[in-house]
Amino acid sequence: MFKRINDDARREVEISVDGQRVLAREGDTISAALLASGLDVRRATAVSGALRLPYCMMGVCFDCLVMIDGVGNRQGCLVPVSAGMKIEIQKGKREIGR
Repeated sequence: MFKRINDDARREVEISVDGQRVLAREGDTISAALLASGLDVRRATAVSGALRLPYCMMGVCFDCLVMIDGVGNRQGCLVPVSAGMKIEIQKGKREIGR
């Protein structure tokens, strides 16, 4: 769906997405890394269960909500990747205390 432009100047960092190893580029947001990963990164909304992908990529639409290192309801389009991050795709509403 998305294809990266050749940019060898940025180093790759490893993150985990739903337990799978994913290589992202330093400077990418989590949402950009997820879209480029080739994985099914659609999240399910809390009310209807409708599937969503990151859309606006600037923090307005909230379709990019993910769990980052155990903290839910984070906007993946606003958070840059760091080596070792553990990302989980949110499926429905987040549990209290997570």
